Amino acid sequence: MSNEATPASERDLSQRVRDKAQEYFNPPTEHGHIAWSTKYKPHPSRMMKAVEWHGKESVQLATRHSPMITDQKDAIIRITSTTICGSDLHLYFDAMPFPGSLQKGDIIGHESMGVVEEVGSEVRNIRVGDRVVIAAPIACGDCDYCKRGEFSSCDCTNPSSAMEASYGQRTAALFGYSHLCGGVAGCQAEFVRTPFADTNLLKVPENLSDEKLLVLADILCTGWHANEKAQVGQGDNVVIWGCGPVGLMAAYLAKFRGAKRVISIDNVPHRLRLASDVIGVETINFDECDVKKRVFELIPGGPDCCIDCVGFRFPKSWTHWFLSHLKLETDAIDVVEEMIYVARKGGRLALIGDYFAYASKFPIGAFMEKGLQMSGGQLFCQKYWGYLLEQIEQGKLDPSFIWSHKMKFDQIGEAYQIFGHYKDNVQKIFLRTEYGEEYERQRMRKGEGTRGTATGGSGSDVHPAARK
Repeated sequence: MSNEATPASERDLSQRVRDKAQEYFNPPTEHGHIAWSTKYKPHPSRMMKAVEWHGKESVQLATRHSPMITDQKDAIIRITSTTICGSDLHLYFDAMPFPGSLQKGDIIGHESMGVVEEVGSEVRNIRVGDRVVIAAPIACGDCDYCKRGEFSSCDCTNPSSAMEASYGQRTAALFGYSHLCGGVAGCQAEFVRTPFADTNLLKVPENLSDEKLLVLADILCTGWHANEKAQVGQGDNVVIWGCGPVGLMAAYLAKFRGAKRVISIDNVPHRLRLASDVIGVETINFDECDVKKRVFELIPGGPDCCIDCVGFRFPKSWTHWFLSHLKLETDAIDVVEEMIYVARKGGRLALIGDYFAYASKFPIGAFMEKGLQMSGGQLFCQKYWGYLLEQIEQGKLDPSFIWSHKMKFDQIGEAYQIFGHYKDNVQKIFLRTEYGEEYERQRMRKGEGTRGTATGGSGSDVHPAARK
């Protein structure tokens, strides 16, 4: 990974390539109103460091012009901390099933928070100097979907005709998540332009650390979304596939919502230990047993709720491995098959792990005859984050257990290698910018960090159980 600026000629060429990609993925459309343009407008003098995608397992921390306000509802955020999502690894490993949806030089990432540097003239509720979390999905706040609280289905922020052709409709744009999802510059950067700032920024208090708040950008809200989609309630038996950050948040919040039993499934030992030792749920290592038999042993008749926090990229069976490699499917559904098999009759299934295109051998007969319900979709971040912030403020939730590593933003190339290849018992990596380091020192000096968890970027300053 390079910290050096890309030569101007190479950067100009990369920009022309990205513009051509947007002509395909984001042309004008007659179906629905596109509320804004995703085109990046560089600031004439202010520079920043940002993480650019350059191909499979290739990210570069490049120096480039920071973004400018391009609509008067925008805000510019100076980032204090960011992180890598499991979904970012789909990009890192170039696994997106839509060729051309990523272009060299695209800024990636969608989990960040910081301080408001500048606001457009039509921003009403956000002020310069506010400390904010940025929502991963970008919503307009005014369309019918947003008014119903279905923010990731926003009709107005993603102009991708490729998505419309594939899915029938467009969902909301996502920060730094390919041109299929709007081609919006991502959040792994020192400055981020946030469209529709009043909708997509959450003001947060000074007395809580970034470590407790950054998860509101995505994974804590996604964990809640998983429980909402599966309708998890008091007394339910819940089985969750995947002990990555989202899977652990889903398990943590299932217990918070009053589930009777929560069982988490994975094959990575340190993840299973975190699930059992910190969250206090039962676990299954799928390398050591037949998952279907084991679930029925633990919950005769099957669970009320099954949640998939794994997604398309992880075939478990030879069948789906061959189907994927022969291009007979893009998305492996071993987990979905297991969920349909073990769920109780009339049970509720939630797909929270990412799926993008098509799959083979879907057990439609069992799904129909057992009377199952299934729901999925990206998080409704803006719907949930106010309530979840209240629970953190009141001490009822403390999601900071998720951080196994803390590193400087300049180390993000190393962080991708660690996170992408499950090195050093990694769970999730907290990355603080140089500005974030100074901001945190000032916050602590003011005596406002008494309820925070960390005072710096030390790799040793993590929850002890997360590193076992």
